[in-house]
Amino acid sequence: MRERIWAPLPLLLLLLLPQPLWGGPPALEPGPLQPFDLLYASGVAAYYSGDYELAVRDLEAALRSHRRLQEIRARCARHCAARRPLAPPGAGPGAELPFFRAVLERARCYRSCESQRLGGPASRHRVSEDVRSDFQRRVPYNYLQRAYIKLNQLEKAVEAAHTFFMANPEHMEMQQNIENYRTMAGVEALHLVDREAKPHLESYSAGVKHYEADDFELAIKCFEQALREYFSEDMECRALCGGPQRFEEYEYLGYKAGLYEAIADHYMQVLVCQHECVRELATRPGRLSPIENFLPLHYDYLQFAYYRVGEYVKALECAKAYLLLHPDDEDVLVNVDYYESLLDDSVDPASIEAREDLAMFVKRHKLESELIKSAAEGLGFSYTEPNYWIRYGGRQDENRIPSGVNVEGAEVHGLSMGKKSPKIDRDLREGGPLLYENITFVYNSEQLNGTQRVLLDNVLSEEQCRELHSVASGIMLVGDGYRGKTSPHTPNEKFEGATVLKALKFGYEGRVPLKSARLFYDISEKARKIVESYFMLNSTLYFSYTHMVCRTALSGQQDRRNDLSHPIHADNCLLDPEANECWKEPPAYTFRDYSALLYMNDDFEGGEFIFTEMDAKTVTASIKPKCGRMISFSSGGENPHGVKAVTKGQRCAVALWFTLDPLYRELERIQADEVIAILDQEQQGKHELSINPKDEL
Repeated sequence: MRERIWAPLPLLLLLLLPQPLWGGPPALEPGPLQPFDLLYASGVAAYYSGDYELAVRDLEAALRSHRRLQEIRARCARHCAARRPLAPPGAGPGAELPFFRAVLERARCYRSCESQRLGGPASRHRVSEDVRSDFQRRVPYNYLQRAYIKLNQLEKAVEAAHTFFMANPEHMEMQQNIENYRTMAGVEALHLVDREAKPHLESYSAGVKHYEADDFELAIKCFEQALREYFSEDMECRALCGGPQRFEEYEYLGYKAGLYEAIADHYMQVLVCQHECVRELATRPGRLSPIENFLPLHYDYLQFAYYRVGEYVKALECAKAYLLLHPDDEDVLVNVDYYESLLDDSVDPASIEAREDLAMFVKRHKLESELIKSAAEGLGFSYTEPNYWIRYGGRQDENRIPSGVNVEGAEVHGLSMGKKSPKIDRDLREGGPLLYENITFVYNSEQLNGTQRVLLDNVLSEEQCRELHSVASGIMLVGDGYRGKTSPHTPNEKFEGATVLKALKFGYEGRVPLKSARLFYDISEKARKIVESYFMLNSTLYFSYTHMVCRTALSGQQDRRNDLSHPIHADNCLLDPEANECWKEPPAYTFRDYSALLYMNDDFEGGEFIFTEMDAKTVTASIKPKCGRMISFSSGGENPHGVKAVTKGQRCAVALWFTLDPLYRELERIQADEVIAILDQEQQGKHELSINPKDEL
């Protein structure tokens, strides 16, 4: 039985429920709102059947329906918050009942509002996780740009392509499509439009442009507008968190959990959702740089802009606001001292506080963080607070000191122009022994035009390649590792995979030869030892993930392909080609340190492994797979890579990721080790039982 909840529940609910910032009811729909998932499915089916006009109609309708659904949910939440205000309960027996009555009335108001505005029950608009993910990643726009091209509507195709690309900057096919479209007649001069752009980010971008043009008054107007829009959108985002949440433990309220416990668990999920609106709003979709790219950096720009127009009090307020998020920033600390020196004698510098908008925002953010951490203990769930304010660098422009002030002047004025840069995590070495006979060294990092790269041949024999390729057909599962998606990287290929534990399980059950399953285990261990030795690592290299993968070209879909089998990416960070950065933060597998691909065959067309620059376009090395060839490299942003389209046949390889941190060892590998130990013991026992006594001598 769990302990008593750490805070009074009504007070918790009061903090979580949407605040009454808008009181008018949303307008009624002219008819029932069509579920966007059904429209989406119809549009995709029409696209694949070649009915591009119907595809465009239904996909556009799906996007409108999804957008309208979000608007209705947010406005109903705020409408009902205004109509059904909550107040903290009083004291005495039953004092909490009026509070809970208000909660129930608000819930009834919300359900009624939704049903009326949607033209039917809200349950019709609940969709699967896959559909929700597709709309989050803007996948409908990928179908739309293809359909519009088929209909010769280039301008709309460009808009759809750009909108998709803004959320998927690693998608090289879309990048190439946009470049192709812009060179076509009448398209090259078009302004690229992001149909899903958030207003606050557009205003922010405009502010940066004016700032860089030294038009500081216009820059201030844009940045201030961006902040107003940001805080408004934040409230909209938080309102949307009040909808149904997924219960993983509590199937029946009041049965598996007590009423208070179940309600608290539900609302903690709401609070986490609201808390993470910070990331949702402050990071441009697909632009994987940390949150600093908008919110803190905004105040950094503003402090200089206000300084340049002579508004020293506002410059000081913005500098102090920035320090709320980065209190140890030496540059801004120096600037605060300088701005204080510019104030009139009648103004007390201590009386100038950080901007109220950010001060209130940070105060709420910290309170939420404390509540979530406390609840995690009291309610027994796991939550890790992301570092929303990671700082990888300041503004990269000459106005780290105000424009027009030379360096000598900066020293006199006390303004800092320091910049930050990422640090290398460890010493990099290579050239250690390859450990096994017959392995052929092919290329090192220098010859592969990069860092921490090596290409080796003959890691597998021809016979081992044939055996592995043969066993692959018996253990592979379509979409393995990608929630069963047949074509997770490109619709033009089928993806199949299997883990080493699955191979051993099938071998033990007799579904594939146990010897072949054991070979998969053994060659992956061989690869690990080679990588650990060649890169001269001072600590043990552990498996992070082991995956046998095959990519098969789908017939009838290979004409004029210009996409990739696997888009350009890095293995332990989020590649941001536009910013020329790779952000080492979740959801990337930040614990991965080294990677390796061990190839099993070459009887296919295409499928070359490529390294690129961080722009995800400039290819620095291209490697043709063949039996026994292994490419290995460090997993960070220094080694962006991908796979060219497989246009004929099937390409198979063993993909390996390694970590230096034992905390992130592959669980299935540990289990596989145990299976191997049992098999070895059984084999030893059989050997001992079969000994001929006469041979003992």
